[in-house]
Amino acid sequence: MSALPATAELTFRPLAEPDLPAVLDLLTASLAGGPTGTRTAEFFRWKHRLNPFGASPGLLAETPDGRLAGVRLFLRWQWHEGATGRTVTAVRPVDTATHPDFQGRGVFRRLTLDLLEQVGDQAELVFNTPNGNSLPGYRKMGWQELGQVPVALRPVRPTAFARGVRAALARRPAGPAAPPDCRLPVAEDWFEERSADGPLAELLRERIAADAADPRLAVRRTPEFLRWRYGRAPGLDYRVLTCHRGGELTGLAVGRPRRRGPLAEFTLADVLVRPGDRDSAARLLRSAARESGCDHVATHLSPGTEAAAAALRAGYLRAPRTGMTLAARTPAGPTRRTLADWRFALGDLEVF
Repeated sequence: MSALPATAELTFRPLAEPDLPAVLDLLTASLAGGPTGTRTAEFFRWKHRLNPFGASPGLLAETPDGRLAGVRLFLRWQWHEGATGRTVTAVRPVDTATHPDFQGRGVFRRLTLDLLEQVGDQAELVFNTPNGNSLPGYRKMGWQELGQVPVALRPVRPTAFARGVRAALARRPAGPAAPPDCRLPVAEDWFEERSADGPLAELLRERIAADAADPRLAVRRTPEFLRWRYGRAPGLDYRVLTCHRGGELTGLAVGRPRRRGPLAEFTLADVLVRPGDRDSAARLLRSAARESGCDHVATHLSPGTEAAAAALRAGYLRAPRTGMTLAARTPAGPTRRTLADWRFALGDLEVF
């Protein structure tokens, strides 16, 4: 291997469409199959090209003979700031990989810092949820650890759940398991069957109007965003729960059944109800446990929301030793944001 610094022998350039097969191969070799089990061109294009917030900027590191040494992408995102009413443009570092032959030579750092410089005039916030292994590297590049975003759990099958937790804590390998038997409506079909200006749109308009009084950063849930995020996500198997009162749609929840080691988990990504309607929130939370066909439900219930207020009576408790670490910065340096500045749904932070 050359004694030259890695960056001296590599070309760093924007990712282009013809690079996709090699990028998918490198991501698979480095990060396995991702949330769907297989990294496909369809999933990549949905995530990085069809995102309603814009196409993802990406950079490659390439050897003189055209070998891919590393890849880095930033997912575009938008937060609505209730305190000012303005849109806060953001990016989320995702899908990064370095070829084993080039690890430890500064490729990840160079790709990240170059991409930060590239998006400097297009985004005012950079955020992600690094794990314990990657967090130290982010700190060295200027990220600030803002705190833990907690996860709430609702056991559905207590015996199976306790057995699975014990196996996970003991790091016992999980044997082959069938997918969870979830019979909830498939999100893709549900969203495609709804008109652009029907009951769902009315529910979301009421929600947006009420949330304008909340000063925290949040994603505006529009029919177009929900259809992209949950209805058209290839291979993620999102499902829909609804509740009605007098024939009127009063609430919507979206989640996905998945295997988490020895356990079948229903990851509840979004809960949306009419302003102040805690009863509908409780009904949706209970339905997620009752109808998902999983051992437990996992979600994040942001303080001050109807779902958070209904959580205890629906059987949800904050899980100890769980959660996601939120880290952030601006493209130019430190951020003044704190964890309390956000109102998250799990769908905003769930790795996809």
